[in-house]
Amino acid sequence: MSLLPFDEIFQSKFTESPNMTWTYGQKVESTPAGRAWMEGEKEGWKSINTAEEDRMKLYTLMISGIVPRPIAFVSTISEEGIENLAPFSWFNMVTNWPPMVSFSCSNGPSRIKDTTHNVKNSKGGFTVNIISEPFVENANATAIDSPPGFDEWSLSGLTKVPSVHVKASRVKESAFSMECELYQAIDIVHPDTGERTNTLVLAHVKYIHIRNDVLNERGLVDLTKFKPVARMGDITYARVGDVFRLPRPTWAAEESKVMEAIHQKE
Repeated sequence: MSLLPFDEIFQSKFTESPNMTWTYGQKVESTPAGRAWMEGEKEGWKSINTAEEDRMKLYTLMISGIVPRPIAFVSTISEEGIENLAPFSWFNMVTNWPPMVSFSCSNGPSRIKDTTHNVKNSKGGFTVNIISEPFVENANATAIDSPPGFDEWSLSGLTKVPSVHVKASRVKESAFSMECELYQAIDIVHPDTGERTNTLVLAHVKYIHIRNDVLNERGLVDLTKFKPVARMGDITYARVGDVFRLPRPTWAAEESKVMEAIHQKE
């Protein structure tokens, strides 16, 4: 596969949504793009029984279909004071109150990851940092299969910044970082084999650090300045391309239109 050079001056743009004229009850096939999309359905479906599929094939399939995924760049510290840094793309927000995020660490056949061990056993807390385009190679380097106890900071070229509330360092290059305490660590046990395959970490966010230059006039993160990176399938990553704004409907404002659309179908 030949690759084009990375476009360093690319800027995300805000556009209209794909079908600005859509109305309640309107079929997907009513637009040219929708018809083209639904034409693919004629090619049929592939259905997979997960109980009978190879686990690595399931892994590669699921990470290619469940996209894009945000990436948690997790900094932890062991009981002995050894620091660890690793990216996890099984990550997302859980709730805003209490402020909580989650990430999942897969357990290898021979040992659990340093991140899992440190989160469970260290009392120092940990940080979750968001990765932006300018240092994605630095972050990717920390995913190396290093031996236990190795400090990935040393090879990353990234900068440690002391946290306010936890012992683990923040990543200076990250424009959005969260200091966290362990809320709960849930070992995922396969219901058929009893194997402990993953650990789901629920993290209570105690402090959030945001660089002022990535905030907009409303005090929210401006993605065109933030340049967050998303994880796709295989070894593929993505930047945020053009984005569109789509207001969420409210029943108070839309009830009459909804009911009219329903009655027209009867």
